[in-house]
Amino acid sequence: MASLEDVERLVAELPGTEETTKWGNRTWAVGGKGYAWERPFSKADLKRFGAEPPPQGPILAIRVEDLGEKGAVLTARAGDGFFTIPHFGNYPAVLLELELVPEPVLRDALLDGWLVFAPAAQAQELLASRSRRAKD
Repeated sequence: MASLEDVERLVAELPGTEETTKWGNRTWAVGGKGYAWERPFSKADLKRFGAEPPPQGPILAIRVEDLGEKGAVLTARAGDGFFTIPHFGNYPAVLLELELVPEPVLRDALLDGWLVFAPAAQAQELLASRSRRAKD
């Protein structure tokens, strides 16, 4: 399953991605806007889990287009380590328990997050390139 090293390698494939730090955590951005970031749990997050054990290992947050997409992603990917917490209730992002996420699923999720903020020309070029490779 996936690791932060896999995240680093996969975001390097997305044009214009820059690694920055936001709120003390590594963040990957395009066009100056973060689309993926490390998201350790705060004390308040852990308290909200109550008696239920929180997800383990590195946690990654990935931006989605809107709350409708967030709901769809969480429904479709519940068994793949995707989840949310109350802090993200009205925010268009999902959380991933990386140790449960298959690499192809992580690659797709990072691409989707990147597409939220990528310049249109870069996005079209990357998608066309991937489409050509898939046909070969």
